[in-house]
Amino acid sequence: MTKPTIGFIGLGLMGGNMVENLQKRGYQLTVLDLNKAAVAACVDRGAKVASSAKELAATSDIIMLCLTTSNVVESLVYADDGILAGIKAGSVLVDFGTSIPASTKKIGADLAAKGAGMIDAPLGRTPAHAKDGLLNIMAAGDQATFEKVKPVLQDQGENVFYLGALGAGHTTKLINNFMGMTTVCAMSQAFAVADLAGVDRQQLFDIMSTGPSNSPFMQFCKNYAVDGVSDLGFSIANANKDLGYFVKMLEELGTESKIAEGSSANLQAAFDAGMGNGNVPEIFDYFRKLEK
Repeated sequence: MTKPTIGFIGLGLMGGNMVENLQKRGYQLTVLDLNKAAVAACVDRGAKVASSAKELAATSDIIMLCLTTSNVVESLVYADDGILAGIKAGSVLVDFGTSIPASTKKIGADLAAKGAGMIDAPLGRTPAHAKDGLLNIMAAGDQATFEKVKPVLQDQGENVFYLGALGAGHTTKLINNFMGMTTVCAMSQAFAVADLAGVDRQQLFDIMSTGPSNSPFMQFCKNYAVDGVSDLGFSIANANKDLGYFVKMLEELGTESKIAEGSSANLQAAFDAGMGNGNVPEIFDYFRKLEK
């Protein structure tokens, strides 16, 4: 069967590696990004370049986004020269970023009015997994639309989960990140409190890691707080954004979470202190200096 043509917008660490993986697997891609070096790397491997999101959408069977925020996604969809203006009936938009579910559903409805489909498919794992097609992908949307893009998703992910109606992928990713980033905040502060109280951080880890609190996130926190190694490739800025989205989603659901609000406030404070580019376990430094 002929492979679908793919338009890809967002060539950061994750997106750039996803494009490289797709090119290795024989897909023809058209790309768009403000980073000229990232675009050039894709072109060197045979990609075409679009001058606008409208042009990219008009020439692609599947349009893929790997972007930072819902606002950026909406700006690319709804601009005069955006995706909605160029997308063909029968094409599918796949959003790999972490977005607000309500925004995703709105975009999906507007695409459906033009005869196009949408899948929200946020990602798990790292850019290294992306290069090898080994991501975790949480996909949601109309079943028939999902089946249309499933072979391509399987070339990008070792584990492709289908979660049901559009928006369920982004909802699941926000819940997952709420749990994970709250764990990192709590464990990082545990190490900071131990330090302030004169308790050895390594001993704290040795004790806690033998019990049910042990987790990969605890290990990441220990790697930084005890060993000074920052090896969880997820920034405080991104965690702050995702917790903010989670709190917003809860408001739209008519509920609240004091736990999420606390994690969000701590991440925001660390971000405001200029730590946004650091990996999340580095919030340990913020907690260690925190005064009442």
